[in-house]
Amino acid sequence: MSTDINEIGSQKVKSVITGESTELRSFWQDQNVVIIFFRRWGCLLCRLWARELAEIAPVLQNNNIKLVGVGVEEVGSKEFVDKKFFDGDLYYVENLSTYQKLGFKKFNVVSIISSLFWKQSRDAIFKGQGMGLGGDLKGDWGQTGGALLVGKGGNLLHHFVQHGPGDHLPNLEILKHFGLENEYKPETMANQSRQDVQCTTEAS
Repeated sequence: MSTDINEIGSQKVKSVITGESTELRSFWQDQNVVIIFFRRWGCLLCRLWARELAEIAPVLQNNNIKLVGVGVEEVGSKEFVDKKFFDGDLYYVENLSTYQKLGFKKFNVVSIISSLFWKQSRDAIFKGQGMGLGGDLKGDWGQTGGALLVGKGGNLLHHFVQHGPGDHLPNLEILKHFGLENEYKPETMANQSRQDVQCTTEAS
């Protein structure tokens, strides 16, 4: 899908910590940014993605690339912060239209349940459970998310859309978009990335 970075930039989010409202464009006004749009704060798979990003958070920080996490609602965000799942700044959208404009679809009851049986989802669930990340049933179950990688001034580098709840943008791919692939050294990083398993079935 075509992404209008100016339209997306005008969308507002609120800080989980302060409640302060800000436009998304403020994140890329003066620096490069990685924005992860999580499905749900209590989602084990979202917590796993957040923890996996901890591998490259120091690389991003050392190269002046801001790391931002965004959710669809405030519900569950406090626990996400308190348990330190994410090494970046956390926000939630003021309006769900932000996710809609980014092409992040909603599952129905049948598709969300069936998607959890995809090999990709099962592998991620197994890893998340092994790490003791936990989870809860609070919030919007059906929403999908994704990511935006944006260069300073609003240069859209990559727009990633989830097709399933276990579908994450690999750390190496994130670094490649900023020319930092040589900085990816999984053998010395905190967590071992799960194998990225592509699934060709799209959930509705």
